[in-house]
Amino acid sequence: MGPSYAAPSGSSYAAPDGGEPAGGEPDDRRRADPRRVRRTTLLGAVGVTGLTAAACAYLWHTDPHRPGQLLPRCPFNVMTGLLCPVCGGTRMAYDLLHGDLSAAFHDNAALLVLGVPLAAYVGGRLLYEGLRGRRYRVRPRTRTLAVALVVAVVWGVVRNVTG
Repeated sequence: MGPSYAAPSGSSYAAPDGGEPAGGEPDDRRRADPRRVRRTTLLGAVGVTGLTAAACAYLWHTDPHRPGQLLPRCPFNVMTGLLCPVCGGTRMAYDLLHGDLSAAFHDNAALLVLGVPLAAYVGGRLLYEGLRGRRYRVRPRTRTLAVALVVAVVWGVVRNVTG
């Protein structure tokens, strides 16, 4: 017979057969230490913000409009020769960093009008909640995902048909 399990005082835990629980752990697991959760959430928010700043600093000095830059190409475009709904996003981000709104609109209008405000909201909310030590989880509804998919497909078709 294995080692016996003594339930903590004040615990209402009882194994179903009166013996020790499977795996030697009670069903009512302890909650994580709130200070540790707050610290890891804060570190995650600051880390993501730092990585974003580093990516923007790299992109600031790397012009994606010129060939031969160390920037990845769109895999969908490489395989099919067609523009995906987010093709031009790197060029758009470069133009936004340099304050050229009309060039950014030319690179990818739908991503600029719909994606940038959404990304700013979600990123800002993640940072705000992370700095307060709380976790923010993006949980879009099925209808929202369906609308986003339809918009992406329509934009992809329009981009490739109109040139």
